Amino acid sequence: MEKTIYIVGTGPGGAEFLTGQARAALDASDVVVGYRVYTELLKSAYPDKEYRTTGMTQELERCRLCFDLAEQGRRVALICSGDAGVYGLASPMFELAAEREGVELCVVPGITAANSGAAVLGAPLNNDYCVVSLSDLLTPWETIEKRLRAAILGDFATAIYNPSSRRRADHLRRACDVMLASGAELGRACGTVENIGRVGTATWVGPLSELRERAVNMFTTVFVGASSTVVLGDKLVTKRGYRR
Repeated sequence: MEKTIYIVGTGPGGAEFLTGQARAALDASDVVVGYRVYTELLKSAYPDKEYRTTGMTQELERCRLCFDLAEQGRRVALICSGDAGVYGLASPMFELAAEREGVELCVVPGITAANSGAAVLGAPLNNDYCVVSLSDLLTPWETIEKRLRAAILGDFATAIYNPSSRRRADHLRRACDVMLASGAELGRACGTVENIGRVGTATWVGPLSELRERAVNMFTTVFVGASSTVVLGDKLVTKRGYRR
């Protein structure tokens, strides 16, 4: 019997953000595995599915549960917010697959927060850009600083994930200080989007000097513009360089 686990990116919020491929994978599955915050967003669209959840920091347990269920003959969808291959569980699933024979993994792409947040703000990533996470749970802060410096030196627009938590309340301020020290101007255009695609979506656009002082949380995606990024009304736009 074929054993397949779908690793599904569900986008930023509810079922309206699912791709057609993601819907097909969920339709084909009889058990959905995920972090409980994300499974709750799908239950109204898929009320008849069996849901298995684990808490925050239990990612590997969640992955192993998927293999256990697949080996029992269950059709499994492991869901990840945004895209499963962008700070998601696609990579540990492939690492664990080496220990589990006979299970095929199928990665289903989703809309990551950089892209869904950019759409809310306008066009902040319309030229070369990079994505950096400020979470130092799995990446040393020294490495994060190197990546932030490289983003400014390379003049990339930057989408910043995981900008703050109770344990890391000062990380965004520290990141802004690194970027300022690397050559970013105090007036560089920036923006934030909180709760993308969910109830309570909130946006802010302003200079890097003000971003440094803003309170954000784990459900906020931060955008730091390139030198060509401007504020147009309430939108953040990175110029591509087209001649008018």
